[in-house]
Amino acid sequence: MKFEDKVALVTGGASGIGLCTVQSLAELGADVLLADINADAGEKAAADIRAKGGKVQFIRLDVTDKASIKAVRDQVLATKGRLDVLCNVAGWGHIQPFVDNDDAFIAKVMALNLNGPIELIRAFFPSMIEKKGGKIVNVSSDAGRVGSLGESVYSAAKGGLIAFSKSLAREGARYGINVNAICPGPTDTPLLKSEPEKFLEAFLKVIPMRRFGKPSEVADGIVFLASNRADYITGQVLSVNGGITMVG
Repeated sequence: MKFEDKVALVTGGASGIGLCTVQSLAELGADVLLADINADAGEKAAADIRAKGGKVQFIRLDVTDKASIKAVRDQVLATKGRLDVLCNVAGWGHIQPFVDNDDAFIAKVMALNLNGPIELIRAFFPSMIEKKGGKIVNVSSDAGRVGSLGESVYSAAKGGLIAFSKSLAREGARYGINVNAICPGPTDTPLLKSEPEKFLEAFLKVIPMRRFGKPSEVADGIVFLASNRADYITGQVLSVNGGITMVG
């Protein structure tokens, strides 16, 4: 896989799947923009990767804020001239019965998992069209493919992201822009660990491989779809889930 001379932006890049994606892209030679709302963690992560020879710059981004998205877009295009790879990894959810979801909870889930990625892509898509190429990888979830108990709004948002990715792939193909989605199953991230132990035990029982995914394993799928090895793949959904779902 070749990423030399490629400019990549990864949201949620300060931890978990996003951080592993940044690390992999940097190791493969990309010029990576680590985007995250957590400045302290983001700056530290970027510095650690630079110390190992990677080309990584932290850029603060709040994907729920249109002004923040516009500022990042303007900064990237002004300093780099283009964006070749966009990985929408940032997301958030919490297991909770739908009847307990209040307005603030629903708004946060939709903003982080659907509206934010859409707005970020909308910010960069015209420049990709102008440059006649680009790779967009959206991190959805198996919850968006088959549903998940206690994650109704999250499933709706992630399902919407899958449908958006497929539709946008049709629009982008004529310009050499590939758009695909990754659907992680339960993955060993700080977000998963914040859930009650009884939920984690229930997850493990239904995963055929009997373990949670590693963030690096999901990142491998993201990096593949962002690479030249996936030039003829667009509008597709790849589940990285240990077999918890097997969707035809």
